[in-house]
Amino acid sequence: MHTFSFNHIALSVKDVDKSVVFYQKIFQFKEIENTASNSTTRWLAIGNGKQLHLIPRPDAEIKTNKAVHFALATPNFNAFVNFLEELKLPYSDWRNTPKKDYIRKDGIKQVYFQDPDNYWIEVNNDTPQNEL
Repeated sequence: MHTFSFNHIALSVKDVDKSVVFYQKIFQFKEIENTASNSTTRWLAIGNGKQLHLIPRPDAEIKTNKAVHFALATPNFNAFVNFLEELKLPYSDWRNTPKKDYIRKDGIKQVYFQDPDNYWIEVNNDTPQNEL
């Protein structure tokens, strides 16, 4: 039987420097060495050995919808939403209601926002509301 673990997510980005600044400002991801090649692809550490690879594709047409997203969890959900407010970074619930979070059926609170290339990111609390 095969076993797997999540390793990294790779995104095509128009301006890799702008994307690195965004992910470091929002999530404090530390840049790590690109050990795969000498390319201008830049790697960021997400945590727990997981990585975000930002691949420069300045001429790429990037189209996404909210169903195509990645999600990160935080124990400090409300503080993170306040941080988004301070940065004036637009966020919404799943239904696109601006400046609103959503509580899923399982008690997890979540918000969605976009990076500079319009990729959707979900941030949710790591503990259901009914367990707090």
